[in-house]
Formats: sequence, structure tokens, C-alpha cells
Amino acid sequence: MRIAVIADTHDRLPPALLGRIGGADEIWHLGDVTAPTVLAAIETTGRPVRVVRGNCDDCDDWPITLDLEIEGFRVHLTHIPPSKPPPRAEIVLHGHTNIPRDEIVGGVRFLNPGCITRPNRGAPASYAWLELERGKPIGWRVIPAPVF
Repeated sequence: MRIAVIADTHDRLPPALLGRIGGADEIWHLGDVTAPTVLAAIETTGRPVRVVRGNCDDCDDWPITLDLEIEGFRVHLTHIPPSKPPPRAEIVLHGHTNIPRDEIVGGVRFLNPGCITRPNRGAPASYAWLELERGKPIGWRVIPAPVF
């Protein structure tokens, strides 16, 4: 399964991004969408979209966290990274810091695609591809975001 992972769009989306992520099996947004129109634009790709609520989001319909099992991997989606891994999670995907991350914490892989609109601490604007296939290592690539 090939998943496009984005976070922290903060009510803006580079138009070229939709063409780049349209071939994903799923698209995950890790919060701080801030404008439902951004999520509606992502949904025009026709791909399944999963979203978690960020600290700047007002939509109570979006969950704070999502726990999934995909291709045999236990995945936890959230906006604000937890200080320790959630029980049973093998992969934690989060946003909030606006900085890409690929780190092992307590035996759990923490991943952050970075920020498309407001990167932090000199990081480039970015999104990521997550590839999950049963019995194979996790694939993770952070990609520079297209310019506005």
C-alpha cells in the first residue's frame, strides 16, 4: 500500500500537490488542515482520505487519533506527537512540529512528513510517501513540496 502523508497545510495547498499525490492508495492528513476546503480539494483526487484533528482545527467530526492495522502494521495517527509510544503501535505518524522526522522511540518508529506551508527550523516544505507491504520493511520518503 502506497500512502501520501501530509500535515499542517494551514488552510493552503499547493495546486501541483494534488497531481503528485493522486496516484496514492490512500491520503493521510495529520492535522492542522484549518479549512475544510483544503480537505475537499484533497478528496477531489478520488483517493480515500483519512484525517486527524490538529490543535488549529475546529472540525469536531475529525478524530484526535486514529489507530489502524494495515498490511500487518499497527499504525497510530495523531497531530501532536506523544511523549511515549502508544500501546501496541509499531508506527506513529504525526504533524505539529513542522519538521520531518524518522526516529525510533521505545522501539516504535515515529514519522512526520514535515509541513507543506510553514516549515520550521530551516526544514524545506515537504510531504511524504509511506509504503507498507506485509513482511517487508517500512518504506518512508520525505519529498520537497511543490511551490505555490
